Amino acid sequence: MDLRAELLQSIWYAFTALDVEKSGKVSKSQLKVLSHNLYTVLCIPHDPVALEEHFRDDDDGPVSSQGYMPYLNKYILDKVEEGAFVKENFDELCWTLTAKKNYKPDRNGNSVVSHQDAFKLWCLFNFLSEDKYPLVMVPDEVEYLLKKICTAMNVELNSCELDDYLSQEPQGQGGLTVWQFLDMVNSGRFLRGIEQEAISMAVEEVYQEVIEDHGFDLRVSRVQGYLWKKGQLRRNWSERWFMLKPSVLSYYMSEERKEKKGSIALDKHCCVEVLPDRDGKRCMFCVKTSSRTYEMSASDTRQRQEWTLAIQTAIRLQAEGKKSLHKDLKQKRREQREQREQRKAAKEEETQRLKQLQEEKERKLQELELLKEAQRQAEILLQEEEQRRRQQHEEMQRTLEIQLREAEQARASMQAEMVLKEAEAERQRKRILELEDMQERLQEALQQEVKARQDEEAVRYAQARLLAEEEEKLKQLMKLKEEQEEYIIKTQREKQVLKQEMENKNKCLEEAQKQLEEVRVNRQRVDQDVMAAQRKLRQASTNVKHWNVQMNRLMHPIGPGDKRTNVSGGVFAGYQPLLSRRDSSLK
Repeated sequence: MDLRAELLQSIWYAFTALDVEKSGKVSKSQLKVLSHNLYTVLCIPHDPVALEEHFRDDDDGPVSSQGYMPYLNKYILDKVEEGAFVKENFDELCWTLTAKKNYKPDRNGNSVVSHQDAFKLWCLFNFLSEDKYPLVMVPDEVEYLLKKICTAMNVELNSCELDDYLSQEPQGQGGLTVWQFLDMVNSGRFLRGIEQEAISMAVEEVYQEVIEDHGFDLRVSRVQGYLWKKGQLRRNWSERWFMLKPSVLSYYMSEERKEKKGSIALDKHCCVEVLPDRDGKRCMFCVKTSSRTYEMSASDTRQRQEWTLAIQTAIRLQAEGKKSLHKDLKQKRREQREQREQRKAAKEEETQRLKQLQEEKERKLQELELLKEAQRQAEILLQEEEQRRRQQHEEMQRTLEIQLREAEQARASMQAEMVLKEAEAERQRKRILELEDMQERLQEALQQEVKARQDEEAVRYAQARLLAEEEEKLKQLMKLKEEQEEYIIKTQREKQVLKQEMENKNKCLEEAQKQLEEVRVNRQRVDQDVMAAQRKLRQASTNVKHWNVQMNRLMHPIGPGDKRTNVSGGVFAGYQPLLSRRDSSLK
């Protein structure tokens, strides 16, 4: 990271702190004050003419960050000279502007870090943050910074708890902002039970190592921690406290560094190699110099990777004649993260591709199974169809044979029946002739019966007419009788007057009686005629019965051995009840 990029990070915080409304724009008066202060802390000669010209009050509206960048580049950043100013004063100016708005420590004074320590953590955050805005620090760098602080206090960081916290904390742009990071440190979850003075000393140590030693005078940087080392003579393993400097790797009995056990001079002829696990040790690596090979073992793979990377970087910087370490370590860690991300993306892509291939394979297997199932079903259906057709053919053949036998039997029976039918037809022809003769006789008998019925109807009509006249006369008689009684009751006093009328009426009554006698005589004569007609009808019925018997005999010829049965009734059997009803009505 060059000087301009480092300065822009701090200025970005100051600019966003002045943007009270979060609109991306700051008033010109505030930018004017900010520019004046930047001139002062960066030890740049003031240019009041350019300042007043650029931030005139008559211009409309506030200025955005894009609108401020041309002036910032031309009149400030282009004039900055490395080593001409104190970087810490510049950072304190930007921190003061941004902390006043964004940093919110515990109001009760229970914050884990002091205000000055928060400033140093802010500087460390800016150094380790990503080179894109808004500035964030990825989880790996957060863990790296916290681990260095914990190492400075001889405390082990709980990585699982840190991972849980980072998974629960909302992260924008793939990392934590500086304010989220400071809130996390002040929460005390990872520095629980440690005094504030110890934390301040650890933060100061890491700040001096990363920021001050990384400064523009390029002084020495340090990496330190416990490692297991294999002895050269006794070949046993001993735990030593190692400290890496750009030109030498020293190791001590303990972290107090009171008793130095040895050192490894680093130059361009040295190299670092990773070794396989053996002798009950894991995560092994070695440092080869021109005179000796030093074997060491780390606590885990990640620690081994950090040490090998740091030692390789120190060897490379020594070969290149450089004395800065942390900048290169940061770049190496970033490259490793990028490689991990690429490998992860490639693995996810490969997994996705394998998943798609597996799904395609399963889909094709399912299609193949469906095709096999369809083929089996088709074969089963074909076999069933073939069996059904074979059964139909056999059944049809059996049916045809049965029908053929039945046809032969029917043919023989029909021939026999034809002979019988011919004989029967001959008998029927004779019977038909007899029936025709009988029919003629029946026609004559019917005509006679119809004529007798017509005569009977005429007699009945005459009888009904006489009865009607008789009833009419009776009504008249009754009426006269009523009138007579009425006159008798009403006209007793007129008896003499009406006597003559009574005689006249008596005469009339006598005449009516004579007429009634005549009607009775006529009725007797009609009854005699009806009796004569009944005798004729009975004679005709007798003749019909006789002819019915004859006809039944002709219709049912008597076979040999049949008993003769008396047949009563026939075509005219229904006339007898009619004659009986007629006789009863006449009576």
